[in-house]
Parts: sequence; structure tokens; C-alpha cells
Amino acid sequence: MKDLEKRKRVMQRSMRLGHCICDPKKPCPCALLRENDVCLCAGERLEGPAGPVRLTRLVESAGCASKIDQAALKRLLAGLPCPEDSRVLIGMPAGDDAGVFLVDKNLALVQTVDVFTPSVDDPYVFGQVAAANSLSDVYAMGGRPLTALSIVGFPIRALPDKILQDILRGGIDKMTEAGVPVVGGHSIKDDQIKAGFAVTGVVDPARIITNAAAQPGDSLVLTKPLGTGIIAFAAQIDRAPGSALAAAAHTMTALNRTASELMLQHGAHACTDVTGFGLIGHLADMASASKVDVEVVWDDMPLLPGVLECAAEGIASGAVERNRESSGDRVFPEKQVEPAVLDILFDAQTSGGLLIALAPDDAEALVARLHESGVREAAIIGKARGRGPGRLFVRTLGRRPIPALPQPEAAALATVTPTRSAMEEHYMGAEPGNESCCAEGHDLGKAAGSNAPAASQTQRRFQDFLGAANAPGALDAYTKRIVAIALSVLARCEPCVKAHVEKAREMGISQEEIDEAAWMAISFGGCPPMMFYNALKQK
Repeated sequence: MKDLEKRKRVMQRSMRLGHCICDPKKPCPCALLRENDVCLCAGERLEGPAGPVRLTRLVESAGCASKIDQAALKRLLAGLPCPEDSRVLIGMPAGDDAGVFLVDKNLALVQTVDVFTPSVDDPYVFGQVAAANSLSDVYAMGGRPLTALSIVGFPIRALPDKILQDILRGGIDKMTEAGVPVVGGHSIKDDQIKAGFAVTGVVDPARIITNAAAQPGDSLVLTKPLGTGIIAFAAQIDRAPGSALAAAAHTMTALNRTASELMLQHGAHACTDVTGFGLIGHLADMASASKVDVEVVWDDMPLLPGVLECAAEGIASGAVERNRESSGDRVFPEKQVEPAVLDILFDAQTSGGLLIALAPDDAEALVARLHESGVREAAIIGKARGRGPGRLFVRTLGRRPIPALPQPEAAALATVTPTRSAMEEHYMGAEPGNESCCAEGHDLGKAAGSNAPAASQTQRRFQDFLGAANAPGALDAYTKRIVAIALSVLARCEPCVKAHVEKAREMGISQEEIDEAAWMAISFGGCPPMMFYNALKQK
């Protein structure tokens, strides 16, 4: 039941100020009120979708791909003051997984915090992933986690409360599995869902495992398969195989506790957990801090199912490029290493495995024990070559090529001409070519609601049709853009008009020409298109 008196009181305040009191970037009345008759500022709630909510569709970047990239982070931290306290054994300058603070000669605290966006669609599973990921920094240091504080960002009232409850319940259950009580937390209102934990643990000061003590000749052990970032991105665009999603969820929710306990028993020299900076980023940091050069063998990498196929199709999130920018200058691949291989090695991992450096005999024994203990994907993936500045060499034995695309799909990709906007043509130096219609201006999937059932194949085919229909032919691109504006006004499609007008201006089409095209539509459609276009121009 809506409290219309409360709504009126709140809206009067917003309208007098000229800004929504909940979001000053929006006017009042906002689009949500006009379209759904819901005022969040007045405490009203948007009705939840009938079916399950796909969390990865509600965020821009999934999982640890949402983190600030390594190069930017180092640039931002450079020059910031660091506490000069002898009790801080490992602090911010070390760039390690967690901070370590000495309490007494037999006890040190390990402290870390980790927060990110959903990497899976199920809220309960996401909560588990967030908890497992947050604990890994303590496990990587050889520590034992004691307590946790929950941290969440959530668009309260815009989504059902049950989603947040399930996220928190999943995190608490996973922490309980680890023997770690959640003693409190903090929440903020945020359009992008986020969850994580601040974890405090303990470690013996004499047995701290850092990322800076790998020795020449050490073997490198990775305890979880790679590919969670690629699979999460594939899920966002409806291209992930079902088996890959289940396997990714399984590995992301698995604790690194057993791996941490066993690496201590087998004399680990160095360790880090593989997360947002990708395998290459975290290994390059270990190599640089340890002053060794390392090599990895592509064929020996444990991978999630479906990752090779996704990589072959070019499915990789923007985090791959950010990680390449951050660490690419330290990587030296053999000529035979395919570009898609590096995409996988740069892929941002969410709740990834431990990367452990230890003597070769100890590494073999560790992997055998891990397999016996249920950590079946653990593998030796390379070695520390010798002393050096931290270079990373990537080798391949040729046993694991990137698969070729299926023949029908490869043929389709070869025959469909990519569509580009005028701005893309300008900045990419391409010749003027095919352009798509309103599908390029706004997301067709969103038109049905962010939680609408996926119909990606049909949608892609429809977008291909739009691209073909709008490509220059007997009519040139300039003329077709004018026609598109007129038809968009006639159809009273606001996103279409905005998209085509923007592209028209990029092409040098004048406002007078745009208005004349619109009035051609009005002459056919009458008063409704006129009222629509006049209202749109005033926005």
C-alpha cells in the first residue's frame, strides 16, 4: 500500500531543490516513478521479478574483474605515507596478500579485506565465494583466520531483500565451515552489488609465508584451475556452457585451508593467492619480490571446462587488457604460444588457488597430498629458473592448442561484416562502412528487463539483420541516418532517436537537417509524434 501523503511530501522537497533527494544526479519525478509508479525516496519498493535474479547482469564487471588494475593501484599508492612502526612486519609497501602486525614474539596478527561484485548469478553462492576469497589472503600467508566482518553494497528497495539475505547467509555459512565467526559488518546503498569480508587471523612470526622468498630451482604449484573470469564474463553475455558455470562455482567456493595447511607441512618458501591480477600478475609480483626469473608451462596449467573454447571465440573481460597493461612488459612468451593462451593467463581470477614455490621434491609430495585430500586440480605449472629481475617466461609443449572454431560458426564470423559507428570509424582509422541501427544505440536485452530470459542467438541474428538493413547500399550512410531519425520519431522510440541523433552529429549532420527529418515523420504520424519529439528536445 503506497503512502501517497509521504510520497507527496518527499517529492515536494525534491522538486523545490531541483534534484532527487536520493540521487542528486536525477530529476524529480525520476524515470522510475514515471515508468513504474514507484518512489524509492518515499520508502516504496520496486516489485521483484517473478523469476530468479541474475546477479552478473546487474554489474558492469563480474567478480575480481571489478577491482582497480595493478598498474593504476601502484600509481595511486606511490608516495603515500607508510607507518614507521617496528611491529608492522608486512605492510603496504610490500604489496603482499595481507598485512602482518607483531603482537609478541610468538604471535602476529594477519589482516586483510576483500570486496567485489558478483561472479555468479545465485546470491547464496556469491556470498560463499566472497567469504572463500576473503579468507585466502590469510591462508596464503600461512595464517589461521579468527574473525570476520561483513561488507556489502546493495541497491536496497530496488531489489528484493531476500537477495541480500541470501548473500549474507552464504557468506556466514562459508565462514562457519572455515571455523570463523562473523562478528559484525558494514553496509552501504550502492547500485552495483558488492560483498566481501575484512578478516583477522593469527600466524607464528617465525613461520610467515610471503610472496618474496621463492628460491632458484623451486617448483611452482597452483592449487585451483584457471578461467573463472572468462567463465563469469561468458555468463554475462550468455555464452558460458552449463558445465563450466557449475565447475567455476565449485572451485570459487572451495576454501584454500587444506592447501595452506599442507604447504606449511611441506616447507613452502613463498606463496600468494591468484585473484584479480591474474596468474601472470601475481606470479610476476612473486618473481620480482623474490628476485628470480620464472617460467610456466602452458600445457601443465589446470583449466576449468569450457575455458579453451571461450578463449578461441575471443571471450575475455576487459580485466584481461588491464592486467596485460600492468604486467605485460615482464612476460616473454615463446613464439609458439598463441595469443589466446596469454588471455587465459592474464584472466582475473575470483577466489583462485594458492600459488606456492617450494623445492621440487617437496612440490611433488605436496601435489600428491593435495590430490589425496580432495584438491584434485593442483598441479606443478613451472619453476624458478634462477636469479633475475623477475621476468616471466611462458613455454608450450604443443600438447594443448587453442581449438579451432566449429566450421559453421567460423564461416558465419567470416561472412558477417562487423558494424561500426561513425565515432569508431574516426578513432580506429577504418574506412566508412556498415553501421547498425538502434540495436547499437541501446541494449535489446535490456529492453525486456535485465532479468528477461536469455535469447542470445535470436538477438544476435536480429542485430545482424539490423546491421545489414542499415548498411550503405543504394542509399549512402548519410541518407540512411536521416531516414533512421525520421523512422525513430515516427515509432516514438526515445532510445532510437537519441542514438541516431548522436551518430548524425558525429557525421556532421546539422540540427536543421535533423529537425527537418523529424518533421517529415510528424507529417505522416500527426500530433503524437510531434508531442513526442518536442518533449524529447526539451530533455
